[in-house]
Amino acid sequence: MNSLNFLVSTVFDLYIMVVILRVWLQLARADFYNPFSQSIVKLTQPIVAPLRRVIPSIGNVDLATVIFAYVLSVLKFITLILISNGQFVFDMGFLVFGALSLVKAIGGLLFWILLLRAILSWVSQGRSPVEYVMTQLTEPLLAPIRRILPPMGGFDLSVLVLFLVLQFANYLMGDLIGPIWYQL
Repeated sequence: MNSLNFLVSTVFDLYIMVVILRVWLQLARADFYNPFSQSIVKLTQPIVAPLRRVIPSIGNVDLATVIFAYVLSVLKFITLILISNGQFVFDMGFLVFGALSLVKAIGGLLFWILLLRAILSWVSQGRSPVEYVMTQLTEPLLAPIRRILPPMGGFDLSVLVLFLVLQFANYLMGDLIGPIWYQL
């Protein structure tokens, strides 16, 4: 059953990250016509479009997409319980675990986007449409760090500082919530 749990968890996690990325692209006002942005929209549009007709946005936040990501997080736990036990009894804990899982997925997505941006900066040197979107997504988080850090001879250490902040937040959540945080 471990292999099936891994497969189901991975599929859910990847799609949850795609849905979160759609919200993030909208919040960052990233280039909608970029091929990378278009692929994210096309992957989520069949489910998000009907939800947007029912659930309105609040300011810049696409509430329908956020709720969809949350529901996916809760469904992930329900599916994993069904695979493990073969039976399911609804518990309010699933709603809490879904919210915690969504927070952890946001942090994980930020980590992977920062890592991808760092690798692409070495390889493509600004010519990739994916790198352009990654820059649009992460620049609002990295610019304040750059204003505080002194220049280091051409090295941009803001990504490293944000990695450290993310790691600290991960350990802090583990301390506050307990070992369940690392299993989400």
